[in-house]
Amino acid sequence: MRTAILLRLFAIQGSWNYETLMGNGMAFCLEPALRRLPGGARGEPYRAAVARQSRYFNAHPYLAAFAVGALARAELDGEAPDRIERFRTALCGPLGSVGDRLVWAGWLPLSSLVALALFGWGAPALTVVLAFLVLYNLGHVALLFWGLRTGWSQGLGVAAGLGHPVLRRGPTTMARAAALAAGIGIPLAFTRIVGAGRTLLSEILLATLLGAFLVVKAQARVEGWRFALLVVSAFVLFSVVR
Repeated sequence: MRTAILLRLFAIQGSWNYETLMGNGMAFCLEPALRRLPGGARGEPYRAAVARQSRYFNAHPYLAAFAVGALARAELDGEAPDRIERFRTALCGPLGSVGDRLVWAGWLPLSSLVALALFGWGAPALTVVLAFLVLYNLGHVALLFWGLRTGWSQGLGVAAGLGHPVLRRGPTTMARAAALAAGIGIPLAFTRIVGAGRTLLSEILLATLLGAFLVVKAQARVEGWRFALLVVSAFVLFSVVR
């Protein structure tokens, strides 16, 4: 059953719409579990649960696995419908905000910058693309598997699982790792594109370490886009002067 739910989580946004957002996808993912309700797929509890789970739901598609696992457990444990609905509504905000910071603002940029660093080191284009896809989807699949398992094991108490260090400190840690990857990848990628040879490699690596140190120290005081603009401007000025 949980294997079927896990596979369906990859298509949770397949029926996304402006009225219920991910609601239909949630019901689709939960459906294998709901078949185990009294009366099976033709019973009234099954129909009521499917209708309940098809209502409006909005969260990050990867972290929605926490909600799917917890709601499946709640439905099979016979929790009161009104309690399930309140719990379902309460999950939307936390799973959306944490997921956006962890994945869209953390894991995705980090995976992209690691691939950029590989390009800068001279990796072929196909290797760069495959490295990005493999690295990014390792995180994707791991989140789905972990979220479903945690939700299923904790049920309505899944809020405790949302306090896991990965979810609380993960965005900050990945932001620092992404800054380091950017410091390594961007100069090397520019060097490869411009074709400056290896004569400045030691200087580039030294500047990378210094830049990574400054990014970590300044991240609480300088907005990322301002720092990125400053770095790009410095590269442009250096290219003109040369």
